[in-house]
Amino acid sequence: MGISYAVYKTFDLIFLIIAITIVLTWLPVKWYNEPFKSLKTFSEFFLAPFRKIIPPIGMIDISPIIALFCLGLLRQAIVSLLSAIGL
Repeated sequence: MGISYAVYKTFDLIFLIIAITIVLTWLPVKWYNEPFKSLKTFSEFFLAPFRKIIPPIGMIDISPIIALFCLGLLRQAIVSLLSAIGL
């Protein structure tokens, strides 16, 4: 259990926060109240670049799916690299 495991778990936490934010968008949440405001701010850091590139299709926003997929690829690359060098 080294640095690669810690990086892997950090990405798991990011995925969880983004997933919680996505589920909360389906509910009547007041986003200006805490902890919702912090969740939204944190997840928008990762989702905003994808929302700029991929517009919503009708009322469906697929940018979180693409963002999670890209984060998964990034996690795999970083963890593989760290494991290869023994961290």
